[in-house]
Amino acid sequence: MRIGLIGGGSGGHFYPLMAVADELNRTEQQPKLYYFGPSPYSPDQLKNYRVDYIYCPAGKLRRYFSIQNFFDIFRTFAGFFVAVWKLYVIYPDVIFSKGSYTAVPILLAAKVLRIPVVIHESDTTPGKANKLAEKVARYIAVSYEEAAAFFPIEKTALTGIPLRTELKQRLEDPFSIIGIPNDKPLIYVTGGSSGAERLNDIILESLTELLPHYRIFHQTGPQLEVVQTTAQSLLQGTTLSSDYYVADSIPVQTVSALMQAASVVITRAGSTTLFELAYFGKPAIIIPIPEDVSRDQRTNAYSYARDGGAIVIEEHNLNPHLLTQEINSIMNDQQKQAAMSAAAQASFIPDAASKLAAVLISIGTEHER
Repeated sequence: MRIGLIGGGSGGHFYPLMAVADELNRTEQQPKLYYFGPSPYSPDQLKNYRVDYIYCPAGKLRRYFSIQNFFDIFRTFAGFFVAVWKLYVIYPDVIFSKGSYTAVPILLAAKVLRIPVVIHESDTTPGKANKLAEKVARYIAVSYEEAAAFFPIEKTALTGIPLRTELKQRLEDPFSIIGIPNDKPLIYVTGGSSGAERLNDIILESLTELLPHYRIFHQTGPQLEVVQTTAQSLLQGTTLSSDYYVADSIPVQTVSALMQAASVVITRAGSTTLFELAYFGKPAIIIPIPEDVSRDQRTNAYSYARDGGAIVIEEHNLNPHLLTQEINSIMNDQQKQAAMSAAAQASFIPDAASKLAAVLISIGTEHER
């Protein structure tokens, strides 16, 4: 059996694919796995999960004016013909798509070649690639109930988001994995795999208020050097710098440890991160990307926070004083912490990866015949 995996451009698309790949590798059928796209995103991860990379160009449609939008029309056009050829040669029994612009040429080629498609939508509002695949998809998995309204009910199921096995491992002493003392409450700040400039700036402005009371582990994305230099300047002449830790990207085992060690998490509203919060039952402060930049983060944030597992702060309202106030309101109220933790855990939908792997094996087996 051959199974194609598509969808990339961000960790939120790529890592759930790897979670499903891990489950597929555990099945009796041991299917051959292929990842199609303009880049391998993480060659090490593909190797770890025994996934072969197949190059297929794709063009991105930006929501803002850019001359690249013009050139990317031709990239998508070229990607379609490349995809038709490569899918014809490999001829997967089923394709699993997480969406994004990288999936479009392969989805179009799969339609031409009549290869079955399974799609997974992480957000409350579907992306263009998944809406494009709606009619040809045999099975549509969604992560939020709100998203189901956008798809045909007879082939749509609420599955949640697949999380990698390494992330879900419970640790006896997460602080030792991170390499920091367990003498003060820990705040974990993450802007996702690409970082978040506005979030980074607010954390820096809040350091002198927060560090006397908390340790902060700050995942900055590509802005690491700027954040480090600014923090050194702001904390010069104090003893607070030893309580502030920064990293541009974090391996999955460290993410797991941080999620378990943190008392509160400050994050954007990427769906994979929100489901990780739910899995570990962590109180959170969510600062979604504004709607004019991201179509889905604001609705993701409010959907997740609806039952009480998180507090949402709109970016245009964000300032150091408000952020500090909200952190203290959680940290100084044990009953509130417990209620937020329970609400987060209650929102988690288990076994997404195994459910999707079973669907892919079922459809792949049928196609093989």
